[in-house]
Amino acid sequence: MKSVIEVKNVTKVFGKNETANQVLSDCCMAVKQGEFVSLMGASGSGKSTLLYLIGGLDRDYDGSILVSGNDISKKAMKERKLTDIRLRKMGFIFQFYNLVMNINVEDNILLPLTAQGESRSSIEKDLDAILNTTGLQEKRRSMPSTLSGGQQQRVAIARAMIGNPDIILADEPTGNLDSNSTQEIMDLFRKVNEKKGITILQVTHSDSCAAYGTRIVRLENGKAVG
Repeated sequence: MKSVIEVKNVTKVFGKNETANQVLSDCCMAVKQGEFVSLMGASGSGKSTLLYLIGGLDRDYDGSILVSGNDISKKAMKERKLTDIRLRKMGFIFQFYNLVMNINVEDNILLPLTAQGESRSSIEKDLDAILNTTGLQEKRRSMPSTLSGGQQQRVAIARAMIGNPDIILADEPTGNLDSNSTQEIMDLFRKVNEKKGITILQVTHSDSCAAYGTRIVRLENGKAVG
């Protein structure tokens, strides 16, 4: 299997001079197509930082990061091209759902495709399939404020899936959920990974959540191990 994520000698420093804090140091990591990788490490080890770099949400670093074969570093890629790759190749899931509260479930799910100018009629089949996969068919017209935390995270997962991305990046996706909702979300991740073949890279501090992955990578002293 080819690598869809390649992190090559990445160094990330916050601050300057006396206040400088080097979080990543010549960090290298590869994730192959179809893997479900759990990224772990101590608090402050740089887990979320690395995820954001891979997602192109922060491009202030040394080294190179390739996503689906594309070097997304500032020197190699313009912002417009990166935006296109984020829309078409990546899905993002965060701890705090990041739903738009004044539109309903299905409109939240469709946001990435409407941003690409896709017509509603062309994506109805994809929407129905994803609503079924995530168990949200009966909630499609509901407003986010009427949903539980677990249901809101399902909407976020459905939104990340709607464009059939190569990769889903998830930052502590169960951090705000109770144990039952956590298990439901992790079961859904496994289902998405196994049945859809979507590569998943999740940041988690939970051993039980990490165990759902096919491989665990740990950040230690600014480097990826595993």
